[in-house]
Amino acid sequence: MSEVESVSEAEWRLHVDPSRCIGSGICAGVAPQHFVLVDGLSRPLAERIVPADAVLDAAESCPMEAIVVSDVENSRRIAPEG
Repeated sequence: MSEVESVSEAEWRLHVDPSRCIGSGICAGVAPQHFVLVDGLSRPLAERIVPADAVLDAAESCPMEAIVVSDVENSRRIAPEG
């Protein structure tokens, strides 16, 4: 097995807390390939994604810190930074 094949692809989990989301739309503007507004609230288009800088920007830009990005493998919180 080659080195490339032995390295597992990192994966992130996206969660939007509906009790915190105010529907500002910043996340959908910053990362439209990952977030959409539904009935005035943000929703991730997929719960599990490959790492993407735009998702980190969206989480850090959320005025209510409603977006949480975590590592699928160990559940470590990646964003927003605490």
